[in-house]
Amino acid sequence: MNWEEFEKHKPFAGEKKSSMLRRRVGHDYESRRIYLITMTTEGRRPLLGKLVGNADAPKGSIDAPKIVLTPLGEEVRSCWLSIEKHYPDIRVLATTIMPDHLHGILFVTRKMEQHLGMVIKGFKAGCNKAYRRLQNPLSPMLQHCCSKENRGDSRSHGLLWSRNYNDHILEGRGELNRWFQYLHDNPRRLALRRAHPDFFRVVFDINIAGQTYAAIGNRFLLSYPEKQQVQCSRSLTDEQIEDTVKQMLAKARRGAVLVSPAISKGEQAVMRAALEAHLPLIFLTPWGFNTFSRPDHQYYAACAEGHFLILAPWPHENRRIPLSREMCLTLNAMTAIICQQ
Repeated sequence: MNWEEFEKHKPFAGEKKSSMLRRRVGHDYESRRIYLITMTTEGRRPLLGKLVGNADAPKGSIDAPKIVLTPLGEEVRSCWLSIEKHYPDIRVLATTIMPDHLHGILFVTRKMEQHLGMVIKGFKAGCNKAYRRLQNPLSPMLQHCCSKENRGDSRSHGLLWSRNYNDHILEGRGELNRWFQYLHDNPRRLALRRAHPDFFRVVFDINIAGQTYAAIGNRFLLSYPEKQQVQCSRSLTDEQIEDTVKQMLAKARRGAVLVSPAISKGEQAVMRAALEAHLPLIFLTPWGFNTFSRPDHQYYAACAEGHFLILAPWPHENRRIPLSREMCLTLNAMTAIICQQ
């Protein structure tokens, strides 16, 4: 949908609701671009695989978390990889299949005759054929995944995937490498969430001095008696930033919880150092959460270890809006209030 059509239909659309399944208005989904695609199974049923391994095992070890695919999961992977055969203008750069969802990176190498949505529609159709074929009789592993206690409902309509899908469009330098790392780390993140479920559950309507926040992480950090605001001027030199980092880490080691929106270069340096030292930290983010939000991959270990909390004072938006000076000042003011509680 282009902007003209969007504005034409906007008065009849009702109140805008946050959604991770909405296409970007005005974007040409036929031209050369790279996309991160995510889709979930209908009802989030764990039909595609089973998590095995230890959340605390070192990366690359034999006990590191991984997904053992079901026969249906193997069929889904085959369908995804065959996209290149059916659509020569597309390259499949990466794929990660989880028990109830799929992540994949697609590179549209040149302008296509079809919309990307038609490519995904064709992929889903192929998966549905495999799903129906495997349903009767069910293989032992697929039957286990489809059992009543795992399925959560009794639907057997033959539709594997939930409606629609989520896409991210590659824009920034270094973003593609972050996508690859995100896909690679998915099994480990799932293992961490299962080992420490409360630290990865989004909690809404946390009230602090009249301000409502959504939170991911260890909420008990808010009850610590000493909290230290981290606020650094943008004009600090590298030497001054280094001194500030040392001072803040010393306070954290004495029992203070550092609280920061990590806006300036100095604040970001303190945050990185605190995470590396496994020290308690509360991070105020301008980007809101929805029910399915998860911490960025660099924060997963800190959340699992219980020394990290992310607070979001504003609602979730599909696209990250530029951080304004007013927003920065507001975040700093919120940080100060949290430290006073």
